[in-house]
Amino acid sequence: MDLGLTEDQEAIRDVFADFFTSETGPERARAAEPVGFDAAAWERLMETGAPGMGVDADLGGGGASLADLAVVAEEAGARIAPLPLIDHQVTARLLANMGGCDDDVLSGAAIAGLAVRPVEDGTARTVPTGAVAGRLVALDGDRLIAVDGPPGDPLANHGCLPLAHREVGAATVLAEGPEAVAAYDRALDEWRTLTASTLVGITRTSLDLGVAYVKEREQFGRPVGSFQAVQHLLADLPGLLDGARLLTAKAAWAGDRASAGESGVLDVDANDVTDFGALATMALVVAGEARPLRPTAASTCTVATASARSTTSSCSSAGPAPSPCCWETRPASAGGWLTGCSPTRRPPDGLLPRAPSHRVSRPDPGICG
Repeated sequence: MDLGLTEDQEAIRDVFADFFTSETGPERARAAEPVGFDAAAWERLMETGAPGMGVDADLGGGGASLADLAVVAEEAGARIAPLPLIDHQVTARLLANMGGCDDDVLSGAAIAGLAVRPVEDGTARTVPTGAVAGRLVALDGDRLIAVDGPPGDPLANHGCLPLAHREVGAATVLAEGPEAVAAYDRALDEWRTLTASTLVGITRTSLDLGVAYVKEREQFGRPVGSFQAVQHLLADLPGLLDGARLLTAKAAWAGDRASAGESGVLDVDANDVTDFGALATMALVVAGEARPLRPTAASTCTVATASARSTTSSCSSAGPAPSPCCWETRPASAGGWLTGCSPTRRPPDGLLPRAPSHRVSRPDPGICG
């Protein structure tokens, strides 16, 4: 197994690093708030062919592998690009495999999104790109469906992501039964893998910014980076980052093997894990943990992955917070749900349950893993 970049992937990295540097970045991300979508940058991205690059060449796409897409995702994360690229690429691949990917989706003229939680009571809740996607693919019972319609109303969230609930009305059935469930599960694994790669890119740039800052910021007449306690904290981060990148690369490698019909292995006792689903879930969790975080107030919530293989764990302010937490909370006196994600794995102070009138419920595994 060679998880290093090929020459072609190095070229892909360089091309998209230049693109995201020139067309996106923190200032563009702030300008795209609160929805988190830069339409002008998306139009420029369409010119590169990136929206359809993961679809097989025989079907009109670029023929890129999942490992190739992971390279692009890391560069997008490193420049915090406010673009629905990951969800669109994953959904385009899913539609193509089901025979439902048209030219508008391939080009990016029609933004496609994936509901990362099965439909409940006719609604796909907290769709990651629900506020910008015109075509939604979701699992409704044992049916894989595609729904065309206007984007949903954005849900307020601290990440300024294009989250929205979407009503599922008239839909096209792409597949039913075990075939539908298997296709959906695979798409979720691809989504987890590419989201993990995006997090690796974000962590990479965060580390670079942190190192640059402690070299410049002075205290007591010296750069704070000269203090041993600061050095120790920063010295731990490259290992976490490299570990997350390695695991994400292995997940992408396993995904490409699965596409070729090769089955994976899940033998924890022998430390032999090549199963795509397991690696994709592990990559998302580890990439989310690449930057150590600690909660600042007491709370508990439940974190789970969005698949049948998911595991559930509790989190509290008693120790370090391994990964973000998503929640939905509803005051007893108000209608509707407030939705959000917190890097400290707890609702922010404004949503923290302090009395019986507020309660944390329906923790949302679909966005933060």
